[in-house]
Amino acid sequence: MSDPAFDLLLPFVQDAPADSLWLADENLLGSQLAPRSNIRMIGNRLDLVEAARARGWQADWSDFDLSSIADGSIARVLYRVSKEKALVHHNINQAVRVLKPGGQLILSGDKGEGIKGYLDRTRALFAGQGDTEKASANCWRGLFTKSEQPGTHLDDKDYQQLRPACSDEHFSYWSKPGVFGWDKIDRGSAFLVQQLDSFLAELPAPPKRILDLGCGYGYLSVQASRLGVPITATDNNAAAIAACRQNFATQGIAGEVIPASCGAGIEGPFELILCNPPFHAGFSVEDDLTERFLNAAARLLGRGGIAAFVVNRQIMLERRAASRFRRIQTLAENGSFKLVLLAEAKTGA
Repeated sequence: MSDPAFDLLLPFVQDAPADSLWLADENLLGSQLAPRSNIRMIGNRLDLVEAARARGWQADWSDFDLSSIADGSIARVLYRVSKEKALVHHNINQAVRVLKPGGQLILSGDKGEGIKGYLDRTRALFAGQGDTEKASANCWRGLFTKSEQPGTHLDDKDYQQLRPACSDEHFSYWSKPGVFGWDKIDRGSAFLVQQLDSFLAELPAPPKRILDLGCGYGYLSVQASRLGVPITATDNNAAAIAACRQNFATQGIAGEVIPASCGAGIEGPFELILCNPPFHAGFSVEDDLTERFLNAAARLLGRGGIAAFVVNRQIMLERRAASRFRRIQTLAENGSFKLVLLAEAKTGA
C-alpha cells in the first residue's frame, strides 16, 4: 500500500548528501528503493531492517539509539513520523543533536497523525529555521535547518528510560515508550491469562517449554512464569525486547528473550505457544501478517502441544488457520476478544 507521506521524502533521498541518516519506521515496509551508500538507515523493527539489508542498504536495528553518532556529524536526517508522540519527539531531539550546523531535517507525515503540531514544534526547536509545505489535503512536509542556537528539546517522556510502567495484584511490569501499549496491561492479554488454565487443561501433560510469540514488554511471559518451565519470548521491536529482558531479569524468569520477526529463526518445539498478535486498530496490518504468525505457530508447535491466540473478535483467525491446523477451537469470547486454541499442525503447513 502506498503511503503519500512517505513518498514526500523520496526526492530528498535521491539527492541526499554524504553523511545522511534515515530514521525508518514501519512505513518503509514494501518499499523497493535502491540502496544509497551515502545514507545510513536506523530502524526499530527487525523485519524492516532485515529487508533493507537484503536490498543492500546500510541499516542498523535499535530502539532509535543514536548515541554512537557524534554531535554535529550528519548533513541530512530523513524522517517520516512514527505513530507514537514520545518516539517522534525523541527522534526530532536526536536529529537536532547529530546535525551539522546548516544540516537539514526533512520531516513528513499525515494530518491525522498530528504532523502540523510536529512541524510547529520542530520549527521552534530549530529556532524558526524551517519551511513547511502542504503537499495534499492530508500530508505535510517540513524542511528545517539547524541553527547555531537550537531551542528547548521536545518532551519525549524520557523515551530511552525503562521504568515500572503498570502493575496488577501480582506483578509490576517494566516498560517504556516505543512498546505498543507500553504503560498499560493489554485487555486481550489479560483475558488470555484469565483463561490460561482452560488452555492448560487441553494439554496431555504439563508443558516443558513455552513460547511467547510477539511478546511486547513480556506480560504473558511474566504471567506464565508461575508454571516453572523455560520461556522463550520474541518480538521484532527493539523497545519491546529491552523491556521484556528487564522483566525477565526482575522476575528471575528462566528462559531467553530473542529478537525475531514472527518467530523467524526460533527453534522449537514448544508445547505451549502464547500469542497476542499485533492486529490492532490504527496499526497497519500487512495482508500476510496473520499468515506469518500462523506459519510460525505451526512450525514451532510440538507434538501434543497447543497454541493459545487472543485476537479481536472480528478477525477471522479460525478460517485463516484451517490450512495449517487440524484442531481449531474458540475457547472463550467476551465483548471485544476471543481466545482461539490451535493444535495438530498439518505436516508441511
